[in-house]
Amino acid sequence: MLKLAIFGSGSGTNCQAIIDAIEAGTLDAEIACILSDVEDAYILERARKHNIPAIWFDCAPFKTKLDGEAERKVLQTLAEHGANFVALAGFMRIVKDDLLNAYAGRIINIHPSLLPSFPGLDGGKQAFEYGVKFTGCTVHFVDAGVDTGAIINQKCVMIEDDDTLDSLMGKIHAQEHIAYPEALRWIAEGRINFEGRRITLK
Repeated sequence: MLKLAIFGSGSGTNCQAIIDAIEAGTLDAEIACILSDVEDAYILERARKHNIPAIWFDCAPFKTKLDGEAERKVLQTLAEHGANFVALAGFMRIVKDDLLNAYAGRIINIHPSLLPSFPGLDGGKQAFEYGVKFTGCTVHFVDAGVDTGAIINQKCVMIEDDDTLDSLMGKIHAQEHIAYPEALRWIAEGRINFEGRRITLK
């Protein structure tokens, strides 16, 4: 069974979608712990409401990555809670080699664009400002690059002429809440099949 560690920096709506899927019985997994680099992030309150260990960790002196002593403490925490898989859900830091190596092939992320288009920060805003007609979200494995890991699942939304950035992000988030539990279910069921960088479902 997947024993998930979920990382987030904000409100944790994707985390909530995963919790809901587990509680509804549509995802055969357990959440071992929920971690945040932001002490008052609402994702930690979501954890407490569901009696899941809620853990804040200080990433200082680094502002954009999880590295050094903080990374070592996080790895120790994951081991203590028996986590065997990591789901990044709005975690706004770059994960580094020690975590990537310890959980090789067992870290996934969700990104608010149809990768490989618009990687990095604010993928939805990038797509909106570029003027594309379609965008969406992508669940992918995490590697040493920025949003370059093998793609597991994608959902598409249309950008209407009257969309604002806020309305577009609302549509993207709604699809994220479907795509992330779905991807985790495929993994939990052993349905993911790698063919080079291409992933197919068994």
